Amino acid sequence: MAAGKTPNEQAATGASPDQKAPWAPENDSATLPKGTHPAPALSRGRSAVQLSLPAPSGPYQVGTFSQHLVDKSRTDPYVPGNRARELMVTYWYPASSTSGHAQVPWMPSVSGAHFLYSRGLSPQQVTLPQTAGHDLAPVTTKLGKLPVLLYSTGLHSDRAMGTALAEDLASRGYIVIAVDHTHDASEVQFPGGRLEVNTMPAGAHSSDTLNVRAADIRFVINQLGTIAKGGNPDADHAKLPSGLSKTVDTSRIGMFGWSLGGAAVDTAMQLDHRIDAGANLDGQFFGTAPSKDLSRPFMLFSSGTHNRNNDSSWRKLWPHLKGYRVDIQLHGSRHLSFSDNEWLVPQVASMLGMSPAQVQEQYGTIDPDRAIKIQRVYLAAFFDQELRKKHSTLLDGPARSYPEISFVR
Repeated sequence: MAAGKTPNEQAATGASPDQKAPWAPENDSATLPKGTHPAPALSRGRSAVQLSLPAPSGPYQVGTFSQHLVDKSRTDPYVPGNRARELMVTYWYPASSTSGHAQVPWMPSVSGAHFLYSRGLSPQQVTLPQTAGHDLAPVTTKLGKLPVLLYSTGLHSDRAMGTALAEDLASRGYIVIAVDHTHDASEVQFPGGRLEVNTMPAGAHSSDTLNVRAADIRFVINQLGTIAKGGNPDADHAKLPSGLSKTVDTSRIGMFGWSLGGAAVDTAMQLDHRIDAGANLDGQFFGTAPSKDLSRPFMLFSSGTHNRNNDSSWRKLWPHLKGYRVDIQLHGSRHLSFSDNEWLVPQVASMLGMSPAQVQEQYGTIDPDRAIKIQRVYLAAFFDQELRKKHSTLLDGPARSYPEISFVR
């Protein structure tokens, strides 16, 4: 266990309850956690290990683009001076055609290299995966207006960590916006190759961090409104995909997040009533938000070692959920299972110096493919029900098809 942290505090930082995960560092150090060692250099002529992601399961092809946003109404709380708050976000959406539009990498080259080096690896050893998203592919208009989902990731994590879920939801007909919380995230690449890293003091995360994230989300929703009106809020006037302004439905907005990003969902919903439904993927709550009533639908989705029976912040929130509420648990999983870690780390475990027992300790006994599939299915069922008014029997109780899911009553 990481020094000085309870299991719940570690859940908020993206670490497992037993030790810090080498794929999810809590700081911006370029050293590996205790118990792991740098990967050996590749022999001359040996190619890098190519990582992959699971293909989306929905019926639509996926388009994507990233956007640089500047909030001139706020200063960045994590850097000195009076710098305006800057964000990078990635859109995922159903595309009408992907021909002639290149697939986009999981992370841009500069931030991707930083991500690998901070884990004792290099781009010469590991090639990060390609996503299913095609750059600036036209948005399909045959579906009419599309509901929007926002994603917030774990503390010091990157927006890329939600890719397997985001692009799957896009393939099912959602517009998904993954948000990087600058200087909280370990690395964020801005246009021109500028890299901004984590500048938060160690152990400084709190309800203040959640308030910053909630303000980030509110700002992104405002920019979404600009797009819906035919404008382009990109700070560099970067191109938008055709069809986007016609398909954005600002009257149907949901939010989901992992770890601290899951906690941010409640805070963001308290701040912004335009968010109609929220889902927390295994994140502990902080501050006063769990003590406030919330009348909109909310999902608690926990790992196999965590639920409201052993998390006082979840117990505190539960009676304050006055709208539709559901609390489900994915058995065999661990905290890190709710991120792309679940799929990627087993592919490089030996390079990270992790034994099969260590992988199982941090990522659980559930098969990665199965873990991702179940998360996708239940998230889609929840948001389909709440934003599309398509009731799913999966949310009524245990299902034979998914015995790994139990309902916490």
